[in-house]
Amino acid sequence: MPSGSGAQAMEPSDKWNLFKYKGIYFVSDLVTPDYLDSLEDFETRDSDVFLVTYPKSGTVWTQNILSLIYYEGHRNGTEKTDLMDRVPWVEYNIHNVDFAKRESPRLIASHLPYYLVPKGLRSGRGKVIYVLRNPKDVLVSYYHFSKYSRKLEELDFEDLIERFLAGKVVAGFWLDHVEGWSTHRDDFNILFLTYEEMKKDLRSAVLKICRFVGKKLTEEEVDEVVDKATFDKMSKDRRANYEDISSDLADHTKGRFLRKGIVGDWKNMMTVAQNERFDHVFQERLEKLPFKFCWDMHDKL
Repeated sequence: MPSGSGAQAMEPSDKWNLFKYKGIYFVSDLVTPDYLDSLEDFETRDSDVFLVTYPKSGTVWTQNILSLIYYEGHRNGTEKTDLMDRVPWVEYNIHNVDFAKRESPRLIASHLPYYLVPKGLRSGRGKVIYVLRNPKDVLVSYYHFSKYSRKLEELDFEDLIERFLAGKVVAGFWLDHVEGWSTHRDDFNILFLTYEEMKKDLRSAVLKICRFVGKKLTEEEVDEVVDKATFDKMSKDRRANYEDISSDLADHTKGRFLRKGIVGDWKNMMTVAQNERFDHVFQERLEKLPFKFCWDMHDKL
């Protein structure tokens, strides 16, 4: 169960139609408790690749990388399939994908905590790529995204910090999410990547993904994936930037899915007091995680 600190943080406003399911907040316009119940028995396949993240941790970026690795038509530009159809969300199935009829290998995205993913996946049927990002940059990215999304409550930054530290945001408390997955870091079917290592050496990250999922690309194809997965190229690609997503979901006049794509943006937002408050809640448990976090692009991994 979630264990975020800061219980004094106000609950999400009722008008935003969030609901709590087994301790985690979900958007009620996009998913129901019954559907979440059904995911326990979602039939996974050995060839499935699940991309799992806490929100604002490089999900769209990694969706794009996976699509480029798996689909030649995406790499060479001959196919214009929407990214959300290439790597659809399992819990927020906005495009009503029939997963049972989908050809293998299936690429699937999710923000679910470990205990809510299908039991088949927990049993080792299918692969998981878990991407995590330093939580201060996650917080800042979440703040800007909340202005763009029509499904998230737009808060001032101070209020969002308290909600974030209390786990009273979509997907719950960051530490719970990451700890829940990191406990299974030695499982044969899970690959952990950090946003920061991908930023520092994208080619190595692409090769690591290819080895993990068993995709053999030529040097030229790897070069093509790396080139098209850079932030500059993705920010100009309507599919990679979710620019065709429904206006019911996003206010395109207020931002974009891909905003800055940098490491250390938290320093431009957080005051000294806010940073100290964050550290007070996070530091002890963060130091016990088996990952090296970069708080600035100049930090060594």
